[in-house]
Amino acid sequence: MKLDSALVSTDWLAENLGQANLRIFDTSISLKHKEGGGYQVDSGHGNWQEAHIPGAGFLDLAKEFADQSTDIPFTMLPPEQFRERAAGHGISDNSTILLYNNGMPMWATRAWWMFRAVGFDNVAVLDGGWQKWQSEGRPVDSAVPDHPQGKLTVNPRPELWADRQEMLRIMDDGGACTLNALPPDVYSGDKNNYGRAGHIPGSHNVFCGNLIDPDNGTFLAVEKMSEQFRASGALEAQRAIVYCGGGISATVDALALHLAGHSNIAIYDGSMSEWVKDESLPLKLGDKP
Repeated sequence: MKLDSALVSTDWLAENLGQANLRIFDTSISLKHKEGGGYQVDSGHGNWQEAHIPGAGFLDLAKEFADQSTDIPFTMLPPEQFRERAAGHGISDNSTILLYNNGMPMWATRAWWMFRAVGFDNVAVLDGGWQKWQSEGRPVDSAVPDHPQGKLTVNPRPELWADRQEMLRIMDDGGACTLNALPPDVYSGDKNNYGRAGHIPGSHNVFCGNLIDPDNGTFLAVEKMSEQFRASGALEAQRAIVYCGGGISATVDALALHLAGHSNIAIYDGSMSEWVKDESLPLKLGDKP
């Protein structure tokens, strides 16, 4: 079963529940801002145990699917480790992967990006997520899926990630369009969520929340999302790099750019969590790049 879009509807999922190669995963995490910067990370595993879309497993993006050897949270695993852990959840080369979470779809889009970064493309995000599924009265259960060990190969795409060195080069040569997906008050520095306020110089603000319909949690139509990127020039740029606090909400922007037809997108995985640790790295205040 091949997917033709990075987004699928609740209608599509309802029609395809029970397909042999379909692998559905809840990726929910909740974040609470801590005084002095940073966030408290709470897994959605407990809520998944109580109720989830039938057949859905749970992917822990904070621990199991994050590199614990670094002090930067949520960092992408080395591809081989990612392969081993994904296969342990019953994912194989012939799987169709459907991802969702509760609330802003940034955890599902983060997992979507990680799968694409290891060369797995038959993966999509449930448009509207858990909240839309529930609001429509769709079936739920608490059964734990029992999939056999998967057989997964990876073909890493390192170009889907940017690092601090590339961000510094771009500041000098303008070689890509850089986007900050955080709320405008965090981008401007009016609100300090990471210990140092402001944004990476030269980066434009395209708040991920402005890409989502507030009424039902679905992505806006491509035409409306494209309007959000117009001022930045991201859709015309040869390469677009998106960052946020920890490389999570940036993937909402990345999915929107992908849907709009951009083919050269990267996530700065360290994002503000890494950038602010080095006080020699500049940050700019205000609402201009």
